[in-house]
Amino acid sequence: MSKEISFNKILEAAKKYEPEISKFLRDMIRIPSESCQEKEVILRIKEEMEKVGFDKVEIDPMGNVLGYIGHGKHIIAMDAHIDTVGVGERANWEYDPYEGYEDDEIIIGRGASDQEGGMASMVYAGKIIKDLGLEDDYTLIITGTVQEEDCDGLCWQYIINEDKIRPEFVVSTEPTSCNIYRGQRGRMEIKVTTHGVSCHGSAPERGDNAIYKMAPILNELKALHENLHYDEFLGKGSLTVSEIFFSSPSRCAVADGCTISIDRRLTNGETWEGALQEIRNLPSVKAVNAKVEMYNYEKPSYTGLVYPTECYFPAWVLPEEHEVCQTLVNCYQNLFNDKPLVDKWTFSTNGVSIMGRYGIPCIGFGPGHEDQAHAPNERTWKEELVKCAAMYAVIPTTYVNKYAKEK
Repeated sequence: MSKEISFNKILEAAKKYEPEISKFLRDMIRIPSESCQEKEVILRIKEEMEKVGFDKVEIDPMGNVLGYIGHGKHIIAMDAHIDTVGVGERANWEYDPYEGYEDDEIIIGRGASDQEGGMASMVYAGKIIKDLGLEDDYTLIITGTVQEEDCDGLCWQYIINEDKIRPEFVVSTEPTSCNIYRGQRGRMEIKVTTHGVSCHGSAPERGDNAIYKMAPILNELKALHENLHYDEFLGKGSLTVSEIFFSSPSRCAVADGCTISIDRRLTNGETWEGALQEIRNLPSVKAVNAKVEMYNYEKPSYTGLVYPTECYFPAWVLPEEHEVCQTLVNCYQNLFNDKPLVDKWTFSTNGVSIMGRYGIPCIGFGPGHEDQAHAPNERTWKEELVKCAAMYAVIPTTYVNKYAKEK
């Protein structure tokens, strides 16, 4: 039997909890939680989940917190990464990035949009579900995940492979300005290395300068960027050289090694093999026999666990007609009496693993704006926190009653 949903009551409950949502978000912001240093904020989230009445709360061996509501057969997950980047130049902040600022409309602080705001809204969506008796034939798993800023999707590789959790779909609460996002470009971290022979800098002709060998490669990479594949929905692939390193016996010597890092954004239809081969095929790379390879990620989580992976993060697109996308469209229309914008992220999310690697449908709806991510004076909007709490509360039962009956 379909459960009757009072959308007005859900909105009223979300508005009622705005002070609690805001306080919880500010508590998280006050706890520095850069990648691999998230322990204290994870414990704070666990405390809030238990306080509002989650059925079960666990912290897995990697350090992700998983809060459970319900015991039904349809497994649905909602995700927020709760690590943040650093604060950068403190002089660019008008307020302390951890103490932040709050008024009637906004909250400022590191992580406000990217993406602890999504976590705050999810936890109080759980309370709304409990308060209004919205449990149904689903088990909702709300995840606060670690290390995303360092290695997006690694947490979900662990959740799927080691925790053995495979939801029917996942809602990412990365910032979408309360629009519905159904895809993103992927990315790779690529390393190109040239080798030379060192000698005294007073007689450079005796050596072979690895930095000079890199120079024509840089020019050809710049040209390659202009000619990468274009996808009608996700846009064009891109690349940029993001770092350069050298090895040399001293400042008074010819460099015997040079390495660059490339941030390669993959659009729909591009592969990691193809992206590497495009660079290997450059005449300048062939001429000096430069080595082209992917980086690997092997940093331990705050629990000490190391879960190695290659730095490849696939693009993904959920079709607009997919039942999961339509679930969110239906929820939005019923809650807000308006038509949502269905779009895509510019940046990367944990969806690179959820859907990119494992094919689990992923959809985005989150408070905050993309342009606030990693920026000084990062902020989010209380109105969006409330809208998202209402959406997250209504998504599971709408999906179960309207779209999942045959499963």
